[in-house]
Amino acid sequence: MNLTQRPPRSPRVRLGGYVLLPRMLDKCRAELAGTSGEYHYNCPLDQRFLKFTGIDPEKLKAEVAKGLGDGAILAWIQNEAPLKRSEWEIAQWSAFRETAAPSDNESREFISSQLANAGAAAREDLATWFDYLDLDDFASYGGNP
Repeated sequence: MNLTQRPPRSPRVRLGGYVLLPRMLDKCRAELAGTSGEYHYNCPLDQRFLKFTGIDPEKLKAEVAKGLGDGAILAWIQNEAPLKRSEWEIAQWSAFRETAAPSDNESREFISSQLANAGAAAREDLATWFDYLDLDDFASYGGNP
């Protein structure tokens, strides 16, 4: 995984019903390989998943370091997570995360400034954190916002 050449998966991509998880695994693998670029494992967004499941980020990183694939990591999470979540809880949490928008003035100002810097200030279709991350990934690797 080399995040200096391409972005991690979209935060919308799901694994085991969880949004964010595939992206977080991409960032973790890249960090382990020394190719994370501007991306950071265990960032505040990753911490939302970790808090929801109760998974310790260093224990997860140790499992990822074993070279396990996504399916094996998901099985480990399902087995080791202190907070056992049902399918409906995972679905509700993922739906909420997918539609979450900046809720405080500082975050809204940050997003607005980042959109302006990317040349996308006039776009009205960007409202959620995931919208912003997808646009940022696209623009960071040469796409036209």
